[in-house]
Amino acid sequence: MPSLFYLLLASFLFLPIAPAQARTLQTQTLANGLKVILVEEHKAPVVTIQVWYRAGSRNEVTGKTGLAHLTEHMMFKGTPKYGKGEFSRSIARVGGTENAFTGKDYTAYFENLSADQVGLALNLESDRMTNLLLDTKEFQLEREVVKEERRLRTDDDPQSLVVEHLFATAFLVHPYHAPIIGWMTDLNNLERNDVTAFYKRFYSPNNAILVIVGDIDPKKLLPKIQQTFGKVPKGFPVAPFRIAEPEQTGERRFVIKKEAQLPFVFAGYPVPNFFHPDNYALGVLANILFSGKSSRLYRSLVYEKKLALDIGGDYPNLSANPDLFYIYGVPQPGRTADELEKALYAEIEKLKTEPVTDPELQKAKNQIEAGFIMGQDSNFYRAMQIGIAEAVGAGYAYQESYVENIQKVTKEDLGRAARTYLIEDRRTVGILLPQPRQDKD
Repeated sequence: MPSLFYLLLASFLFLPIAPAQARTLQTQTLANGLKVILVEEHKAPVVTIQVWYRAGSRNEVTGKTGLAHLTEHMMFKGTPKYGKGEFSRSIARVGGTENAFTGKDYTAYFENLSADQVGLALNLESDRMTNLLLDTKEFQLEREVVKEERRLRTDDDPQSLVVEHLFATAFLVHPYHAPIIGWMTDLNNLERNDVTAFYKRFYSPNNAILVIVGDIDPKKLLPKIQQTFGKVPKGFPVAPFRIAEPEQTGERRFVIKKEAQLPFVFAGYPVPNFFHPDNYALGVLANILFSGKSSRLYRSLVYEKKLALDIGGDYPNLSANPDLFYIYGVPQPGRTADELEKALYAEIEKLKTEPVTDPELQKAKNQIEAGFIMGQDSNFYRAMQIGIAEAVGAGYAYQESYVENIQKVTKEDLGRAARTYLIEDRRTVGILLPQPRQDKD
């Protein structure tokens, strides 16, 4: 969002949001292991229901990538009680919306509807947690849908190919090296029994979190949750995840040559996740470098030097295992990938030797806090904040102290983090070199 927006919000940036959340958030763990988190928010007669399973692409094995995402698709294929398509039609009939998404560490399902229909969502979600139909014909049809999704979003998108290859190059051992959607060769070989085994292993109440935010009365809602989800049998314990990526000791590089209009530069650095106190400094560094059009990289390389058309990046601190801090850029027509890559690194080097200014640091903190507050204002995104933190192991308490810890970051912390993590020997770089169009007869 424009920096002016945050200036207008300046007087609201230091609200005591964590204590407010603590007063309205209630938790309970059912006998079958399901963790329930309820947040009262009576601004409007609506509610968000989210079910988070600690099962994402990192829980797949070599040769079976894409299982978590394909299982997500199959979760809408019906149960003996609610036939194919009935889940979505039931929510739509009462004016609600529903969907799902798969990540590296989790798969989540959600419904947004009026508060008086919360019981419907509880019935539907608890039913498919244990009674999913996995018909062979439906599996084969959905597998083709996922394969086409991969073709459109990855195989036919040169930049997406670079991103996919970078993670595969940066992670040699850890399952983060595989794309969430799966490798095409694996998708071709997946069978219905693979989805069945994945579902039985990970889709159980003791591996899930139920988050409900909105116009609710927890005292009245908890008995309904017990009547629905409480009846779902406890599954087998999920073994702790113990795969760790070995330390990187030198830069890794690759080049992709594919039909495209412009080059693309993508660089990633292995960094700690939320477990490490440096995650707060890395979050502020990310904001300063590439968050919005007033960021250092955008201002310098797009506006001033006119070297890039686009600049961006991310630092996913809320991941179950250490991930990548990454930056990317698209050169202006007539400029090369090599020129842009060197300019990106030059800006990073400045952070190591020249402390950021006090106004720049405070602006970054304000932007992060503003985004957090705005997320608290939405039932859906507030539930998302809680669900992600719980699913990856940080816990909702991490979110309650997040802004406070961001505000503690110093200029010295930023320089130290840049010198420690954003170095050449820890870097993996992918370059897209456009190739001329191949006309087909």
